[in-house]
Amino acid sequence: MATLLISDLHLHPGAPEITEGFLRWLEQRAHGSHALYILGDFFEAWIGDDLLDLVDIDPSGNADLAARIARALRRLADDGTEVYLMHGNRDFLLGERFASEAGATLLADPSVVTLGGSPVLLMHGDSLCTRDEAYQAFRAQARDPLWQEQVLSMPIQERIALARQLRDQSGEANSNKAEDIMDVTQDEVTRVMAEHGVTTLIHGHTHRPAVHELEVDGRPARRIVLGDWQPTLGWEVVIEEEARPELREVAL
Repeated sequence: MATLLISDLHLHPGAPEITEGFLRWLEQRAHGSHALYILGDFFEAWIGDDLLDLVDIDPSGNADLAARIARALRRLADDGTEVYLMHGNRDFLLGERFASEAGATLLADPSVVTLGGSPVLLMHGDSLCTRDEAYQAFRAQARDPLWQEQVLSMPIQERIALARQLRDQSGEANSNKAEDIMDVTQDEVTRVMAEHGVTTLIHGHTHRPAVHELEVDGRPARRIVLGDWQPTLGWEVVIEEEARPELREVAL
């Protein structure tokens, strides 16, 4: 059975085509697979697992979307597929409650797992963009448990407003940054791969799908970048038993 990896769906009520495409992909492609790894930015924003308490009363539709996605992942998990979720820079507040309702396991970033008979380093990818110093400062704050605790203690409407503010600030900041600043730093890639003793890295975040050949400690290595999902197109990495990872486009 195959193992599948995806990233950067950015699910939100304003993009129903991506949601429907993902749900079809779950039924037609992921069903029957050994495992599914979702490497961050699964949702465009996540304000806390108590969002699930607002099903049917949240006018934005975010709560209904979250519950619908959790049910779909739970069906996949109940049918025997292992489901893993990694935090991204958009959904870093995803918690154990959502994971439990989805039948999923939260996965640390980074994590080394055995796939296709070999160790593979899995990351969201944002920590590799070390030239973007302003973002790295925000990332350090956003991953701080004390900061997260403070945010989650805020009334839910204030968290909704904060998430909107952070998205607007991110969009404005990115529009003024050079393209190379928002991509990974090659030295950081090789450093992290060497630190974890791997020759394969799979990540998302940059929205630049590609397979990069490189060297790590004198050994041939590969960095596989997952793309973001659009209304008619997605990206997956497929790993068959004892086979090398393969990056594929997915027609939705």
